[in-house]
Amino acid sequence: MINGQRVLAIIPARAGSKGIPGKNVRPLCGKPLIAWSIEQALTCPEIDTVVVSTDSTAIADVALSYGAEVPFIRPESLSGDTASSIDVLLHAIDHMQERDLGYDLVVLVEPTSPLREISDISGAIQHLLHTPGVESVVGVSQVETLHPSFLYREQGGFLRPYLERQPDNVRRQDIEKLYFLEGSVYVSSIASMYARRSFYHDATAPWVVPRYKSFEVDDLVDLIAIEALMSARLEGRI
Repeated sequence: MINGQRVLAIIPARAGSKGIPGKNVRPLCGKPLIAWSIEQALTCPEIDTVVVSTDSTAIADVALSYGAEVPFIRPESLSGDTASSIDVLLHAIDHMQERDLGYDLVVLVEPTSPLREISDISGAIQHLLHTPGVESVVGVSQVETLHPSFLYREQGGFLRPYLERQPDNVRRQDIEKLYFLEGSVYVSSIASMYARRSFYHDATAPWVVPRYKSFEVDDLVDLIAIEALMSARLEGRI
């Protein structure tokens, strides 16, 4: 609990994965992938409860062994490719509220973003609580080489600058700072989540993370890259 607010962390982890079968329990630096997110959430001082929402008893067993709660097995209607993350989230919140466990904030912790740190989760929660008018905070990272100033479109077989000016003399220091949504941490008041059904709206604030933390496990190449980055961080090289 923080400032009288009870905080629920939800880690969604369904069994189906086309890119990497069994992705959420695949080993990463000696632990199942999902274990990194569970441990981060459990260690975050602001979080009261860590729940894993899954349709898989195998994932549930791993989650329980690392200390998360698995109070339900996700229904089939929320387990396919078409199930929205917001519906999954609200289903978990509803379940916990029905147990008379009242929460004020929800934190979505995607298991596919293991490079986040506890300080990112904690910082995002604190930012929401201490910034007037903010209802949600989402992780972002600064756009660098893919900034619109350096992008082109193809027209009639020729390259044309996306912003209609050639980037020859454009310095990175001089371009506007832009950000992409990177997915490692999401925080919202539960009242806002019910009302807006989204983390993204006009009362959303950013939590900026370095680009290396933004890597997500979608396919085998991602997993290899993330394992190298995780190893480097564990060894103190980044």
